[in-house]
Amino acid sequence: MNKSKLERFFKGFFQVAGASVLLILIGIFAMLVYNGFFAFREISLSQFFLSAQWSPSAFGEATYGILSMVVSSGLVTIGALALATPIGIGAAAYLSEFAPPQVERIAKPAIEMLAAIPSVTIGFLGIVVVGPWLARVFGLSNGLNALNGAVLMAVMALPTIISIAEDAIYAVPEKYKEASYALGANRWETLLRVTLPAAASGMIAAVMLAMGRVIGETMAVLMATGNATAMPTGFFSAVRPLTATIAIEMGEVPYHTTHYYSLFALGGILFLITLGINLAADRMIRRIKRFA
Repeated sequence: MNKSKLERFFKGFFQVAGASVLLILIGIFAMLVYNGFFAFREISLSQFFLSAQWSPSAFGEATYGILSMVVSSGLVTIGALALATPIGIGAAAYLSEFAPPQVERIAKPAIEMLAAIPSVTIGFLGIVVVGPWLARVFGLSNGLNALNGAVLMAVMALPTIISIAEDAIYAVPEKYKEASYALGANRWETLLRVTLPAAASGMIAAVMLAMGRVIGETMAVLMATGNATAMPTGFFSAVRPLTATIAIEMGEVPYHTTHYYSLFALGGILFLITLGINLAADRMIRRIKRFA
């Protein structure tokens, strides 16, 4: 096979691979929409989106309201980002601007290993370490609540924020920093007033990608947040996010029932949320290329 034929082969192969990924994505979404549509033959849209009561196996009339689960997912996500964002951006700024080479050589693999820890292990640590600690500190009967889930999700979000924020800081042209130094600014002033503002779009993208990671996480929040379907009143409430509901109930739900189809509707909502977040983050990342 000559060089031109080999190039055409690999070009066609990668085109097919790229098209296959897109088709699989469309197929998953179509499957979720198709099955989720049948849920609304028995459930009104107002009940599904505005009711806070999820009781699919209740005696009498079953109810399918996702509002409490949406609020639960929001609590865990907001709490996780509030904890992870300042730590992640601070770590990225330190590694890119101040860390000695020997520290960076140790820290980078450690961050990558943190991303490789299975979510079930993170959830187990939430049950046996973080949860009891939160219960002692805040005087709670147990630590299985939204705050526990937020702490665990913050740990899982850190590698994404640190890696992408560090890349964004590295992408800031050196001439920006040199101009700041020429005006008499020190390294801290240059970082705070020049480098970080110039890398803002990349850091926002990092946070948004971490948000998609947190919203889509299942096992850790299933294990550590208490799995209560009632409307949460704060971070100390036991909660059940959308992902945990699907994981808990899909394995035992009877096929082709309203309950079965409503779980597909939940999956479709999660798909749209994570897709929207990732598309917005991708647009932000593309803006970094202006500085490259």
